[in-house]
Amino acid sequence: MATRDSLIQVTDLKKHYNRGAIKALDGVTVDINRGDVMVVIGPSGSGKSTFLRSLNLLEDPTSGSIVFDGVDITKRKYKDPQGKVVKVNIDEHRQKMGMVFQHFNLFPHMTILDNMTLAPVKVKGADKAAAEEKALALLDRVGLKDRAAAYPIQLSGGQKQRVAIVRALAMEPEVMLFDEPTSALDPEMVGEVLDVMKGLAQEGMTMVVVTHEMGFAREVGNRVLFMADGLLLEEGSPKEIFEMPQHPRLKDFLSKVL
Repeated sequence: MATRDSLIQVTDLKKHYNRGAIKALDGVTVDINRGDVMVVIGPSGSGKSTFLRSLNLLEDPTSGSIVFDGVDITKRKYKDPQGKVVKVNIDEHRQKMGMVFQHFNLFPHMTILDNMTLAPVKVKGADKAAAEEKALALLDRVGLKDRAAAYPIQLSGGQKQRVAIVRALAMEPEVMLFDEPTSALDPEMVGEVLDVMKGLAQEGMTMVVVTHEMGFAREVGNRVLFMADGLLLEEGSPKEIFEMPQHPRLKDFLSKVL
């Protein structure tokens, strides 16, 4: 149920392919509140990434609604409080949602600093000098200020993912979406990325994280969703999900990953 703390309300979200033969999402309903660190777990092919990518319409839902900051972004138009019909500007909403993927998506021909400042300058019209100052401060925060003039090929996977996170933060998003941000990393690099994410959580950033890192889900998440077969089968606190699972599919999943 939506409350004044709700940031995103997802209602009966469906994503079907092949005329309904494949149900990647089959009626997911959930509220994401400000300050939530919502961790989405489940087996491969359960719909986790489709759910996450639907939140900023990288996946176009078949049906259902996604209300973000009071606007149903799945609709082309809506009425404002004065009754005026307004077109939904999805790019404007996407600017409020930082997205971090498995594979960094840094521009290889640009320095780290240029990667960081491109969107704030081009999309938000930020002053270049101010954008660079902010980018350097963000890089300093993740221990990479000295790599500002480097190119992505000169960084490790963990360093690239830390850059990808602070690049998203440079746009000052209201929510950060993470799509398995550590799955492409060598095991020894996972910790440095998770530490950055833990820091964000402690600062109150609203986060939705699709991950196979059960330790992160238990320690950092305040809400855990378990998905399988395109359905949200169980939702609860980390304690409820990991210590008192109810659904047989969740019990089976945890027996294999813990």
